[in-house]
Amino acid sequence: MPHVVAEPCERCRYTDCVEVCPVNAFHSGKDMLYINPDECIDCQACVAECPVDAIFYDDDLPDEWKKYIEINAAMSQESELITEKEPPLAES
Repeated sequence: MPHVVAEPCERCRYTDCVEVCPVNAFHSGKDMLYINPDECIDCQACVAECPVDAIFYDDDLPDEWKKYIEINAAMSQESELITEKEPPLAES
């Protein structure tokens, strides 16, 4: 059961979480971060680091955000790997 980045990350893209990920599962898109479900080891280290509470176990996602399971899986394949903290988006 991998973790998923959901709607609260859109247009903010804080990257505090990427620094604590022991397996480099995060990928950076234009508007948000994504977690590669094949890389995530469910350690939960990223959850506490997210200042906007955007990271959930996939089974714990609110119903309205279930689509982010597929979005993370797809976009993590298309987006650049991120392993270091970067400035958040201007809208944050």
